Amino acid sequence: MKIILPFILVGIFINQSHAAPQSEFFQAKLKTGEAASALNAGVGLTMRLAHANMEWVNPYGIAYIKTGAFLNDDHAFGAQVGFRYPLVLTGTEQNGYYLGAYMGHLKSKTYAQKTETQLGAGVDFSYVILNKERISTVSVGLGAGQKLTKENATVFESEPVIQFAYTFSLGL
Repeated sequence: MKIILPFILVGIFINQSHAAPQSEFFQAKLKTGEAASALNAGVGLTMRLAHANMEWVNPYGIAYIKTGAFLNDDHAFGAQVGFRYPLVLTGTEQNGYYLGAYMGHLKSKTYAQKTETQLGAGVDFSYVILNKERISTVSVGLGAGQKLTKENATVFESEPVIQFAYTFSLGL
């Protein structure tokens, strides 16, 4: 009886929890069409990555891709993809605070006459100014990159990385 009682209680809680109202967290909050351009192209700076970016505004948030080069060393290629979900919209347009996730290149460094880049992923918190003509984003993120070793030496440690970014895009 002592072994089966927790399973019975879990079964009761599972059966009761389906009747709870649905969460309003992942609801369509953005208005596309006349309120915002669906596709936007622009430029930005993410830490030491100078990039061009494409942003897709949909009812659930903003998806983006950034491609560019690192400003240090040999200007290695870098790219990131991500998505931002609107948490709180402020003002008369679709400006507000967004929570997002990203993955891609985080850092670049020259090691043994070769440029090495660190891949990683993280979450970011941003303020977005969004209207039909443009998107401006200022964000701060916290991520972690992969540990990279070459020839028994550590090039990059797997440690938390704070990432600051600014992007400016115009509607297409």
